[in-house]
Amino acid sequence: MYRILKKDVLVPSINLFEIEAPKVAGKAEPGQFVILRVQEKGERIPLTIADFDRARGTITCVFQEVGKTTMELGTLNEGDYILDFVGPLGTPSHIELFGRVVCVGGGVGVAPVHPIARALKEAGNEVLGIIGARNKDLLFWEDKLRAACTELRLTTDDGSYMRKGFVTDLLKEAILEDGKIDLCLAIGPLPMMRAVCELTREYGIKTIVSLNTLMVDGTGMCGCCRVTVGGETRFACVDGPEFDGHQVDFAEMSRRSVIYKPQELLAREKYQQNNACRCTCKGGSCK
Repeated sequence: MYRILKKDVLVPSINLFEIEAPKVAGKAEPGQFVILRVQEKGERIPLTIADFDRARGTITCVFQEVGKTTMELGTLNEGDYILDFVGPLGTPSHIELFGRVVCVGGGVGVAPVHPIARALKEAGNEVLGIIGARNKDLLFWEDKLRAACTELRLTTDDGSYMRKGFVTDLLKEAILEDGKIDLCLAIGPLPMMRAVCELTREYGIKTIVSLNTLMVDGTGMCGCCRVTVGGETRFACVDGPEFDGHQVDFAEMSRRSVIYKPQELLAREKYQQNNACRCTCKGGSCK
């Protein structure tokens, strides 16, 4: 059992958990992830590591309540326990002195960008951070990203905070400025990562993306997380989650990402109905 030491609601529906997991924290590196299970009959879900503290033995994860399991996870509080917490999994980010690096984070993707940007800066790189969300209420960790980067720029789709526009607008501005970009890293919604890759391809900028695919076991056995990269089948859990974005077949990945959408919606609706109230009626009969 893994104890939740800290819970913080960053923005509506997006939560931060600091989890006591000393063995995982002792091996964790930027870019890796964990797989957790809330309770015995629950599903296994992957969450990217947003931070780690080896001295305290903790892992920080940030997640958005979207489906049944993340909604169930969001009901837990400080002092509660998570049944399974496996990791660190995946191949760590490749950190070295590249030069000028742009780290792009969209939505919840801001969280996993943080440890990577910090490590790149510590390695001596000039790190430009670009983060965005649909509106001001969904932006978080501005201060943490500002500290992890050499410079930070922000945007919102609706213009409710800082610049109005998309992360690709700020990225294009950075590309057109004086100073060569040696590497771009993008983490966020699939359409955002795809748009970033289409833009950087035009300018010949190497781009790394972190793929949040369908996943079950996280060790390369089930094949559920397969993606096509450079014309070859790769497994996001062991070969990734980071890949050369210009080699990823985003069209195929987009199709696979929605294959269980009807079942996911049904599970979410059933969970919401069963938890409409907190008494023994399971949602309805006490009204």
